[in-house]
Amino acid sequence: MNPDRRNFILFYSSSFTWNVALGLTYLLIPLQAHHLGMSGLTVGSLIALPVVLQFILNLAGGAWADRIGGRAIMIASFIFTVVAAGTFAVTNSFAGLLAAQILMVVARAIYWPASWSIASQMPGDPSRQMGHLNAIGSAGQIGGTVGAGLIIAWWGFGAGFWIMLALGVASVVLGSLFSFRLPPRAGEPQSMMATFASLLKRRSIYFGCVCAYLSALPFSLSVSFYPILLVEQGFNSDANGLLMAIRALGSIAAGMVVARFVTHAGARSVPLVSGLVTALSIALVAAVHQPALIALFLLGVGLGSGVMTIYFQVLTTSLTAADQRGSAMALAGTGWSISHFTSPLAMGWLTDLYGIQMAFYGLGAFAALASLALAPLHRWSFRDGRAI
Repeated sequence: MNPDRRNFILFYSSSFTWNVALGLTYLLIPLQAHHLGMSGLTVGSLIALPVVLQFILNLAGGAWADRIGGRAIMIASFIFTVVAAGTFAVTNSFAGLLAAQILMVVARAIYWPASWSIASQMPGDPSRQMGHLNAIGSAGQIGGTVGAGLIIAWWGFGAGFWIMLALGVASVVLGSLFSFRLPPRAGEPQSMMATFASLLKRRSIYFGCVCAYLSALPFSLSVSFYPILLVEQGFNSDANGLLMAIRALGSIAAGMVVARFVTHAGARSVPLVSGLVTALSIALVAAVHQPALIALFLLGVGLGSGVMTIYFQVLTTSLTAADQRGSAMALAGTGWSISHFTSPLAMGWLTDLYGIQMAFYGLGAFAALASLALAPLHRWSFRDGRAI
């Protein structure tokens, strides 16, 4: 088999199995906490507090990917997932769940910049490779989310976490089999701090961070309050899993169909429209109770955020040379960490004060305002259609 094709298959296969494990956590973690009687703020804290560590490790993971290779960082992420799943499986206390969540946050933090860096350097058009990676990841998350609902209904939470552990082991094996060469360097590598300092001088990095924040909102809600919202609306765990999977279907459509149209970062309309679609869909999911309408708006959430994700990845790819790609992805991707920290805490606080429906309305309104701010930010970040 052609080595490039073999690496393509093994890389995306390991990404798929890891994302199935990740999809399991979307229902397993918040619904187990809800089942144990934890308050909204406690659930939000469980999801958000470990993200302080993610912010640091996300940057470090991107920088390490530039120096030792994204493959090694991905395998480390898979190992952390295995340990996290085992910890989740044997604990029912808040302290135990928090410890397991910290391990899973480490896995997420280092996986994303490493995988984005690898995909951006694989043969072929970068926007399509990013689209493939996002679509395959979303497909894995669909399998995990649907599977989690069925597993909870049939066997309980513990079985779900043991299956998550097995998927982590499969990811380690697949990741160990593909090869990836570091891109050639023009000279001696800069220090980590010098690399970040040079990137922070670029306005477009800050614009990318805002785009990453908006693209991450549905993900932040999927691992925290979307499952609880659907339970409050009367759906059982298996129906919950099926509805949650619709969001990932939207991301697959973005990755496989829309990605070919996101070819450059200078298009101002792409982030604006995708941000507004995401914001509106977030609010409308909470406003309706009919399964068909909920599915439609969850599809809109996935489509809008999926396009935004590809856009910020294409933007970041266009900013840097290959040997700084991981660092740039991690720096722009801090928007994800900010979303994962602020959104669950804000949702938990608003849910305890006003109810979960009003919390979704409030977050949707905030996302709409942030999306409208993208137009002036784009003008500030670009000159003659080029990022500065």
